[in-house]
Amino acid sequence: MAHSHHGHDHSGGHAHAPADFGRAFAVGIALNSAFIVAELVFGWLGNSTALIADAGHNLSDVLGLFVAWGAASLSKRAPDGRFTYGFRGSSILAALFNAVFLLVAVGAIGWESVLRFFNPEPVSGMTVMVVAGIGIVINAATAMMFAKGRKSDINIEGAFLHMAADAAVSLGVVIAAGLILWTGQMWIDPLMSLLICAVIFWSTYGLLRSSVSMSLDAVPAGISAEAVKEFLRKQPGVTQVHDLHIWPISTTETALTCHVVMPAGHPGDRFLIETAHRLAHDFSIGHATLQIEISEDTRCALAPDEVV
Repeated sequence: MAHSHHGHDHSGGHAHAPADFGRAFAVGIALNSAFIVAELVFGWLGNSTALIADAGHNLSDVLGLFVAWGAASLSKRAPDGRFTYGFRGSSILAALFNAVFLLVAVGAIGWESVLRFFNPEPVSGMTVMVVAGIGIVINAATAMMFAKGRKSDINIEGAFLHMAADAAVSLGVVIAAGLILWTGQMWIDPLMSLLICAVIFWSTYGLLRSSVSMSLDAVPAGISAEAVKEFLRKQPGVTQVHDLHIWPISTTETALTCHVVMPAGHPGDRFLIETAHRLAHDFSIGHATLQIEISEDTRCALAPDEVV
């Protein structure tokens, strides 16, 4: 044969293995579920749309925590004959679901706030202040449980952002209630609800953009495809690199496939092992597959950049 192709797969290890946040999810869900009931009851008794709006947001967050927890658990399941990557991709779907669900909640809360803005009603400021103050403590404590994992996993980042935003929102509700007690102006309550919507939208936009990109197999943020290609080009014996693909298989793990041309012949397993290790260490790419082509005259159908 004029040339030969060798497909080799080597995992350099999971560059960012999913951390276990089971206890954080359980505690966060329990605390926030109890707080939702308190907000709904006292929001209704105190006639506060800001408090009820915050309860609705917290309800969406509890559902979001359930989804994120389920995805984090599913992502640990072993691969099988059909799902060869296991269910790691479920964490991406969970992040996307959380982002979309939060935006739907923003729309519903915003609409109700606009209606109340033009028809303000009396609000029990002191009741609202006490309940929202409790919310600051609960949401801040829950957010801190997810803080250490947020930079390496957007599924965990989604949970963190929800709780951190809730703490800020509860602070806003306390401020609104204080202003109502001070000025007697009831329109402050629905105005704060609209500001709450703005906070939720702002904190959700980045999560939505990241999760959509991951769903479309975009190169993960923080990894430069050109830098990876240049790294592979500089490996001993490599003259060409083509058909390079880098994509997330979960919110914490990244895969790579490419063809490398090595006219001097197949370099052996040591080259593959060391290259995979470098890709994992330098670029956080834990699942690398390299196909070796030993002739520069090989007309690979996948060589053109526009071919997938």
